[in-house]
Amino acid sequence: MKLKPLADHIVVKVTKEDKMTKTGIVLPDTVSDEKKETGEVVAVGPGKILDNGQRGAMEVKPGDKILFKKYALDEFKLDNEEFYTVQMSDVIAIIE
Repeated sequence: MKLKPLADHIVVKVTKEDKMTKTGIVLPDTVSDEKKETGEVVAVGPGKILDNGQRGAMEVKPGDKILFKKYALDEFKLDNEEFYTVQMSDVIAIIE
């Protein structure tokens, strides 16, 4: 499987982490009110074409672990694996 995102799209494999309360109760994603998600970058597009005709820089690369806005997810399956796409502007940070 090889993905080649277009423009400033990033393919991410989301890190599924159970959200646990202080008392040990695990909350599913549907209950959690978190607005941010973490995941590993799988593929990166070449960058968005700017008004001057040049491509904008992509600040992430495959293998980076990132923090991004959860509302921005577009979900898809490929080879029985779940992936998400986000745009560069929705990436908040690279986790080192």
